[in-house]
Amino acid sequence: MISTSKGIAFGLAISIALLLVAFLSLLEASNSIILLAAGTLTFSIAYLLIHLSLEYLIFREIGNIYSVLEKIQKKDTTFKASNKIKASLPPLKSIQANIHDYAAAKNREIETLQKNETFRREFFADISHELKTPIFAAQGYIHTLMDGAVEDHTVRDKFLKRAAKSLNNLEDLVQDLITINQIESGFIRFHPSNFDLKESIQEVVEQLEGKALKRDIHIIFKYDKATSYQTYADKDKIFRVLQNLVSNAIKYNKDSGTVTIQINDHKNHFTVKVKDQGIGIHPDDLKRIFERFYRVEKSRSREKGGTGLGLAIVKHILEGHQSKIGVSSTPGKGSVFSFELPHAAKKMAVEEGHLKK
Repeated sequence: MISTSKGIAFGLAISIALLLVAFLSLLEASNSIILLAAGTLTFSIAYLLIHLSLEYLIFREIGNIYSVLEKIQKKDTTFKASNKIKASLPPLKSIQANIHDYAAAKNREIETLQKNETFRREFFADISHELKTPIFAAQGYIHTLMDGAVEDHTVRDKFLKRAAKSLNNLEDLVQDLITINQIESGFIRFHPSNFDLKESIQEVVEQLEGKALKRDIHIIFKYDKATSYQTYADKDKIFRVLQNLVSNAIKYNKDSGTVTIQINDHKNHFTVKVKDQGIGIHPDDLKRIFERFYRVEKSRSREKGGTGLGLAIVKHILEGHQSKIGVSSTPGKGSVFSFELPHAAKKMAVEEGHLKK
C-alpha cells in the first residue's frame, strides 16, 4: 500500500503529526487534550493535502501515461507480457513493469530485424553470384560463336552444348528458388499416401547409377527382403529428398568410393541413412549446411554443379512431414545423412494438402 497515493499520504501525515505532537509536548502549557487535538487536526489536514496533491498532480498523470503505453502495447502483436499485469497493481509498479517488458520485446524485435538484414544481404550476395556464373558462361560461349567460331562445326557443337548446360543450370537454380519459396510460404501442397519406401530408393539408385559409374562409385542398398517398407508420406517429395541425398553422396564422394543406403525398420517408423566416403564436413559447417546457398567448399562445390539449395529443400520437405534431417560427419572419412518416416499404419498428422511448419 505504501506505493499508492493514500499509503504515501498516510505515512507522511503520521510523521508530520508525530513531529508536531513531540514538539508541543516540550511546552509547559501543553496537555494531553491539546496534544491529541493538535495531532488529529495536523494528521487530517496533512493527509488530505498530500493525498490530493499526489493523486491529481502525479498519480493521475502517471495513470494517463500508463493507459497510453498499454494502448501501444495492445497494437504490438509481439508483446504479450502486458496481459499478465494485474489492474490492481499501483500505477508506478505497473508502468515500470510494462516499460521493462516492452523494452525487452523491442530489443528482441531489433535483434530479429538485424538478423534478417544480415540474412538478406548474404542471400542477395549469394543469389547474385549463383545467377552470374551460368549467365556469364553461356554469354561467353555465344559471343565466341558470334565472333566467327560458328563456322568451325566442332567448336560450334562443343560451345553450344556448354551454353545449353549453363542455361540448364540456370533453369535448375530458378526452379529450386521457386520451390523453396513456395515451401517456406506454405503454398506447396502435400499429398500423403501409402507407398513402398524401398521401391522409391531403388528407383533413385537406378536413376543415378550412370552418374556413379562415371567416377567408379559403387552404390550399396541394404535392406531386409522379408520386411514390408510401406510408409505414409508424399511420395514425390520423399523421392526428391532421396534423390538429393544420394546425388550429393555421389558428387562429394571420393573416386572409386562407396555410397551406402540403409533402411532400418523400428517399432513405429523407418530410418533411412545415406553414407558416403567423401571429404566429410567440418563441425563448424554442420550447423549451416542446410542454409540456402551455403557451400562447405564454394569453389569445388560449384565445379561439381548443383544450385546450393538442395539440402535446404530437403530440410523443409522433411519438416513438412514432421521429421528432421540428421547429419554426422568425420572430416576425411565421410558423412551420414538420415531421416525417419512412419509406418503406413501410423499415418502422419500432416494436414491434408498443406505444409505444416
